[in-house]
Amino acid sequence: MEATGRTVLCACSAFCLLFILTEVSSELIHIDPSVSHVTEGDSVFLSVKTNFSPDKADIQGTWFHTGMSGTNTRMLVTFTKTNEICNMKHCDQLVFNNSTFSLEIKNLNRKDEGDYHLSINIKHDNKPGDIEKEEKTVRVTVDVPVSNPAIEKSPSYAVIEDKANVTWTCSVENGTRVMFKWFRDNVALGPSDRYHYSQDNATLLISPVRKEDKGSYHCVASNPVTRGQHSRAVELNVYYGPYNLEVNSVQGLRTGEVFTINPGELVFFECQADSNPPNSYVWISKTRNATQIVTEGPRLEVRSYRLAQAEEYLCRAFNNVTQKQDEAQFTLVVASLGTGKEKHTQEGSSVSPLAVITVCSFFVIGCMLLFFLRRTCHPKRVLMSIYNKPFSEQKRPHRSGHEDATEDFGIYEFVSIPGKTESAQASCRSLAHLESIQDMHTTIYDVIRHVPETPSHSLLK
Repeated sequence: MEATGRTVLCACSAFCLLFILTEVSSELIHIDPSVSHVTEGDSVFLSVKTNFSPDKADIQGTWFHTGMSGTNTRMLVTFTKTNEICNMKHCDQLVFNNSTFSLEIKNLNRKDEGDYHLSINIKHDNKPGDIEKEEKTVRVTVDVPVSNPAIEKSPSYAVIEDKANVTWTCSVENGTRVMFKWFRDNVALGPSDRYHYSQDNATLLISPVRKEDKGSYHCVASNPVTRGQHSRAVELNVYYGPYNLEVNSVQGLRTGEVFTINPGELVFFECQADSNPPNSYVWISKTRNATQIVTEGPRLEVRSYRLAQAEEYLCRAFNNVTQKQDEAQFTLVVASLGTGKEKHTQEGSSVSPLAVITVCSFFVIGCMLLFFLRRTCHPKRVLMSIYNKPFSEQKRPHRSGHEDATEDFGIYEFVSIPGKTESAQASCRSLAHLESIQDMHTTIYDVIRHVPETPSHSLLK
């Protein structure tokens, strides 16, 4: 089955190829049918290709020319296998090739453009009674090169949007079959409901004019034998606006149409709108259903300490040419927003309180420890306690309390030491910041131990 399909496919391909070859072979002569665009004064060569052997056939043919209107037909040259006869009026302009039947026309002018038609009769030697006729036609256009275009605008002055129309005209001194193209700011203009073109685009009508039509216009002229020639650029000035009116300020805080500023702050507001020519601006204050003109110009200066409460302001923009205006309203509120330092403090407030509390706690604890240490281990008090002890006790080595208790046997008596109270009080006065008031009235005592006589001693006496 697969082999059969391949066989059928090959047969179809062979048939199509045979058909094509048959068609080609049936065309005894061939002329390129595309239009030949020729510049005035140049030459054109109409090449003919034969698909038979002219040496084995009798030939009889004629070249004709028909104007672009299709009415005026003239014979240029008639020929046989061995001879040719040209139109005497055009012999100096024509060059005929008898072997290929090609024709060259020199020094073309506008009258020479049109259709060139070749009609030929062929009688083959191997077919004496069979005469074949072939006819071919080719069109030739003759054009004049395009000169630099000139552009004009009407009216020549600036126009007001939605109230005026503008007509553009592009023209050339020389050139045939000229086509024009329009550009604004070097961008080709496309179709639009407000753009109306003439047949060859030589005229452009903009109706009505809008803001977006403002710009630099130029036209480009071309034809089949000339590349685009550019005109000079002409500006179209359109008066429009105001559009997109808005009030801005780099100070304070804006929420929608509400501006909040700090007390005592000097604030500047800018009013801007898209307009040509530039707008005139008026600032109006609205309080308690009363309006008052504050100032004129695009900038408003407000001192917040003069505001007793929230106030409404209005910026009005007016175009003196278009007679159009627009308004932008906003509310101004005075409230504390904080300075940059306060904001910085607030940003760091999550860490600062903890650090402050920690430092303060350690400081208080340190002061308390220092107070108690100085109270219990004051150098003066330690020296005085050592001074009041007997010399024997000062020299006595330290005992732990587990030695022989008989050594501690005796009667102890506390005796106040005169004069030492005053010295102690004097010391306390010099250390008033470290001693309490009770220490200034403390009496200093000396301890005296009396050892009774043992029985053995009395017997000896």
